Amino acid sequence: MTSFTTTAADAAGKAPALSVQLPISGMSCASCVRRVEQALQKAPGVLEATVNLASDKAEVSLVSGTPASVLTEAIEQAGYQTRTEQFELSIIGMSCASCVGRVEKALRQQPGVISASVNLAAETALIEALAGNLDGGRLVAVVRQAGYDAASLSVGRDHDNDNVRREQEQHRLKRAFWLSAALTLPVFVLEMGAHFIPGMHQWIMATLGQPLNWGIQFVLTTLVLFGPGRRFLMHGLPALFRAAPDMNSLVALGSLAAWGFSVVATFAGTLLPAGTRQVYFEAAAVIITLILLGRYLEARAKGRTGEAIQRLLSLQVKTARVRRNDETLELPLAQVQVGDLVLVRPGERVPVDGTVQEGSSYVDESMLTGEPVPVAKEVGDEVVGGTINKNGALTFEATKVGGDTLLAQIIRMVEQAQGAKLPIQALVDKVTAVFVPVVMVVATLTFVLWLWLGPSPALTFALINGVAVLIIACPCAMGLATPTSIMVGTGRAAELGVLFRKGQALQSLRNSKVVAFDKTGTLTKGQPELTDLQVLSDLDEEEVLALVASVEQHSEHPIAEAIVAAARKRELKLAEPEDFKTLTGMGVCAIVKGRRVEVGADRYLKQQGHDLNAFKASAEKLANEGKSPLYAAIDGKLAAVLAVADPIKEGTPAAIGALHELGLKVAMITGDNSGTANAIADRLGIDEVVAEVMPDGKVEALKRLRERFGAVAFVGDGINDAPALAEADVGLAIGTGTDIAIESADVVLMSGDLRAVPNALAVSQATLRNIRQNLFWAFAYNVCLIPLAAGALYPLYGLLLSPMLAAGAMAMSSVFVVGNALRLKTFRSVMAE
Repeated sequence: MTSFTTTAADAAGKAPALSVQLPISGMSCASCVRRVEQALQKAPGVLEATVNLASDKAEVSLVSGTPASVLTEAIEQAGYQTRTEQFELSIIGMSCASCVGRVEKALRQQPGVISASVNLAAETALIEALAGNLDGGRLVAVVRQAGYDAASLSVGRDHDNDNVRREQEQHRLKRAFWLSAALTLPVFVLEMGAHFIPGMHQWIMATLGQPLNWGIQFVLTTLVLFGPGRRFLMHGLPALFRAAPDMNSLVALGSLAAWGFSVVATFAGTLLPAGTRQVYFEAAAVIITLILLGRYLEARAKGRTGEAIQRLLSLQVKTARVRRNDETLELPLAQVQVGDLVLVRPGERVPVDGTVQEGSSYVDESMLTGEPVPVAKEVGDEVVGGTINKNGALTFEATKVGGDTLLAQIIRMVEQAQGAKLPIQALVDKVTAVFVPVVMVVATLTFVLWLWLGPSPALTFALINGVAVLIIACPCAMGLATPTSIMVGTGRAAELGVLFRKGQALQSLRNSKVVAFDKTGTLTKGQPELTDLQVLSDLDEEEVLALVASVEQHSEHPIAEAIVAAARKRELKLAEPEDFKTLTGMGVCAIVKGRRVEVGADRYLKQQGHDLNAFKASAEKLANEGKSPLYAAIDGKLAAVLAVADPIKEGTPAAIGALHELGLKVAMITGDNSGTANAIADRLGIDEVVAEVMPDGKVEALKRLRERFGAVAFVGDGINDAPALAEADVGLAIGTGTDIAIESADVVLMSGDLRAVPNALAVSQATLRNIRQNLFWAFAYNVCLIPLAAGALYPLYGLLLSPMLAAGAMAMSSVFVVGNALRLKTFRSVMAE
């Protein structure tokens, strides 16, 4: 655990030192220890560092305030690694961007914390810290010391409890609003009714009289302020006393100022200057009521931002039918083990990931991949938990359960993306860090200036405008502008089969100038197929194919496998070859049913003395199409030309066309020879080709593309392309089923169709556009209305903003921002798959 130590630095008047425990991986000897110690001691803010080889840990003394990232960078530069751990907290009681900044600051000040990101919309905090320095309990205590409630969330947390908590909060806000509204309505009618109903003022004076009228307003407003409005006082005043005011502080100050002035006017009016004895109970009561309404509507809207996660969670079944010891049991999902045989009937959801052992069916995987067409499943095929078995009974062996299933990984990725902070948020954080104190200063100056320069009664004008400034300011909208859009955008993308593993990819993907594709398995299917077979006119095509496939069935070369697969697809009967011979890189020959069959490249057949002119034109045509021509000879005579190619995926041409329409350059990086690569590029309209590149050369190719065009997005199959996916500004792993590069990619495309790439770009652009709209309105709202609330238009037009109208506008601004973000739920694919 973290400990605090006093060092000589303290005695010298320097900042106090903190002791941090740093786990280190990769050390093997005393020289490693010395190297690590030297690296740490050179790091800024480090007072002392002692490394223990036996425990693989370092005890580091730091100047208070030194970020832990300094230590991790020093370790990595020295060639070693350190271990980190993540904590997730539920934060209760935040109301605006100032709250977010305060919680983040408190968490980041803890020794060992590398990063802390708080999401106002999701009401969560994600903390990364050096392993072994902190625990969830300590972090919860830190948040509570900052003035908010918190609870530690486990990785596999109970989302139902989260929903219950949010629903309870909505219910409390709803109840508080209606109670406040019921108490406020009589106050509003008594004070403002005369403005709408002729003769009402005289009737009130005649029946109630002013003292009783004000007394009734005092009682009802006090009940509002210290009843439903107590939440603002309980959170806002302590924050004010800690010199860390937030939105609740502004509401508390504004409503208390209006209420307090009115109390003095009611019970000690002689203390006020002549002509200023007025009450503003209705302003205090209406302020509380309208802001409670805004909070309630905001809570309802924020609940809808997490609907994508709820849909994913709804795919998880509660129980599974498992066969054990010849007995079928209905077990809770948590009790299903790897290796269990799981039975799924038609219409049921697949509970966990597995491999089919018995039966055949069609499975609807649309909720995971975004593809509407059910996928055929037979023995040996993989099934994914959460998908729907359509029409046949299946028995499969469980291969992944619990948190290891694909659905669980998807949920974790979406949650992490939704909790991310984009670079665009940096400006908002800087503004909101000083926003509330600045507003309080502006409100004070407004009060003083009106008291000094305002018309009679100056105190009344000063009070009204000062309160209006306090109430109109709204860092809530600023704090919600980015996270709500991220939550809805990434959630909608997940429903379309596009998983933003890192939230930052939302912004960086939009900035891409060139999209580079791996060829095999990405632009193409990744499995060679026999595409052409041309035989001499006097020969039977199926007989020739059967003879050639009989020879090739013992070869492990992908081309041979493609020929054999084509023969079996036609249900041709293959014979066992005799005297089989192979010449690596050239071809094969064997005796099949007493006939000599030779198959290979042109150079092999020429070496065997065959004249290939009969198929010269056909071979050239095939090569120009990016196919690999082969020749076959039977009994010493040229018999056929075959072509094997890796077919281009069905959606590839349309996807590349869509990227061009978006104004992007398209590149292909492949290890294939230049001729084949250029032929494919010509067919697809690819702008740049980098051919004959080894896997490690793809990184350099990406760097060159970046220098020429700008930010690069790389799309690969995610298994052999990990270095390139990591090097690109945005890495997109494309694959189907469970073959997904979760660790290397920033974005994971669940579908194998490349049309998901322009869809991912479109989601990115729509989300960033939505964020910019939210930020514009959040900032414009304050820039325009704070001067109006301060009375800037009064000298010219005689216009003042009532505190009641200020409260209504402030409440609605947050609802507007969240409502605008929710429009992303209606986003539609730019390309149908």
